[in-house]
Amino acid sequence: MNDRERSQGGESRRRGGGGGGGGRRRRVCRFCADTTLVIDYKDAQALRYFITERGKIVPRRISGACAKHQRALCTAIKRARNIALMPFTAPK
Repeated sequence: MNDRERSQGGESRRRGGGGGGGGRRRRVCRFCADTTLVIDYKDAQALRYFITERGKIVPRRISGACAKHQRALCTAIKRARNIALMPFTAPK
């Protein structure tokens, strides 16, 4: 393996296959699928699904939310944190 191959990530990057063939279906945004669900900063129990144990906001690729609803979730979580409904960090 020469320097050029090493910098490009080796065999899998050059051939372009790399996906692993998992056949995983794309997640559907739960808020788009069910229009009765509402993102509300006062509902801390519903928002807890979208933060980790450490208190970080779960990214879109993990939560499965679309971009529009992920932005709304982030805003709701931040509002809930500011009025002390949710923690900023994990409890010690």
